[in-house]
Amino acid sequence: GKHRTVIPHLGHFKEEYEKVSKLYMNNRIRTTKYTVLNFIPRNLFEQFHRVANLYFLFLVVLNWVPMVEAFQKEITMLPLVVILTIIAVKDGLEDYSKYKMDKQINNLLTKVYSR
Repeated sequence: GKHRTVIPHLGHFKEEYEKVSKLYMNNRIRTTKYTVLNFIPRNLFEQFHRVANLYFLFLVVLNWVPMVEAFQKEITMLPLVVILTIIAVKDGLEDYSKYKMDKQINNLLTKVYSR
């Protein structure tokens, strides 16, 4: 199996430490769901797993069919867009607060036992 090498005083062992440390995962805490790149697609994916949002999406799509059109197209889209936006803002703020907490925890000083 793999063995872990711990080098307490870097000094002239810094190059060796950097080479060896790339083989292992870091121990950073990450509780966030989103990144900047995947926020919109992942949030929409999660929101459309709710039946109510799928129902309103169905009404929007159905209203774009000329023979079935009951309201103006924009009015039908308004409730869905408002709800999706509110939930996305709420999820984004929650995830950002988790990010800040993770950053604070990851930057705490720790005590290391050494004989």
